[in-house]
Amino acid sequence: MNQAQASQQLQQAITALQQGRSQEARSLFNSVVQQAPQAAQAWLGLAFSCSNLGDSEAAMAAIERCLKLEPRNIRALLFKAEQLESAGQSRKALPFFEAALSLAANIQEPLPGDIQKGLQRAQHLADKFSAEYADFLLGKLKEKGYQAGDASDRFNLSLDICLGRKQIYHQQPNRFYFPGLPQRQFYEREEFDWIEGLEAQTDSIRTELKGLLQSPERFSPYLQSDADMPEINESGKHIINNPDWGALYLWEYGQVVEDNASACPSTMAAMEQVPLPHVNSQTPIVLFSRLAAKTSIPPHHGMLNTRLICHLPLIVPKNCGALRCGSEQREWVEGQTLIFDDSIEHEACNNSDQERIVLLFDIWRPELSEDERRLVTMMLESVKEYQSAE
Repeated sequence: MNQAQASQQLQQAITALQQGRSQEARSLFNSVVQQAPQAAQAWLGLAFSCSNLGDSEAAMAAIERCLKLEPRNIRALLFKAEQLESAGQSRKALPFFEAALSLAANIQEPLPGDIQKGLQRAQHLADKFSAEYADFLLGKLKEKGYQAGDASDRFNLSLDICLGRKQIYHQQPNRFYFPGLPQRQFYEREEFDWIEGLEAQTDSIRTELKGLLQSPERFSPYLQSDADMPEINESGKHIINNPDWGALYLWEYGQVVEDNASACPSTMAAMEQVPLPHVNSQTPIVLFSRLAAKTSIPPHHGMLNTRLICHLPLIVPKNCGALRCGSEQREWVEGQTLIFDDSIEHEACNNSDQERIVLLFDIWRPELSEDERRLVTMMLESVKEYQSAE
């Protein structure tokens, strides 16, 4: 049988299968695979034919051959999963259902009706087993003494990831990556000995802020367009040049903004006790960050993973919203600093009818040694010198 004859016989077999002539289809598919054993479609058709005839053993053997040739064939994955489920082996079926769902998620065009039905069944079973697994695992852990409120945040997060409730996020700075640093989303206030002194000045800092708010023109959009840079990030396009996310700088790219700083002596004095990173023309940044009512900041990544971003909340309306960093979100509480790694995907929202304002500043990562901080500073300054050379 030449290729043309095999192709013709394959089409005849498919037609017979579609018309319900399963015995004839099985015979034709068998003939094709004998002559063309690499024809994955023929093995798939043979599996369906055998299944229709009640020969589950032959159907499974045929689908195995098909998946050897095309392991990413969604229809074949669904077929094997359904065969296993029909045989009472639902747990063995689950990985094949999940594989089909994963592959289908990356396909843009509409899928055939039979595949869509199979995927619906796959999702139903995946949800069912996910709930059963979570109930079983949590039940066993509680029997052994686990209490969420007494466990560490890291263990609770690991459990959420294990159960599929949260996903894994990694540092992805868009400018400079320093390897080997912990993948931590938030840091706790108690870890920093300077936090208490800063937070004790919250009222004084807020008073200075309210004075500045009498001159709203001092605020400028946090993100501003730059003719020297392409604007290709659609997700953040609506926030560029948008005053709803405003900034009033005390330190801007390593330089004191004298007009603003002179109006905030208490704030500037409080910041002297903070381990700000000093890199010429780049950092520190210290600013009052204003988020208008009903405004959201889309998910994004920061420039460096050698720093942390801090928010000292000063004006937080009720039902404001939260800051999400990675898989965790935390609400702003006036006078309580939030510290997070902005090289991990993060976003923020103000759901209230009033503006939210925090004092935002960056600090060195505590895990960096003094020598590493010195080297990172030298490197970043050298990069800036190169960029400024033209």
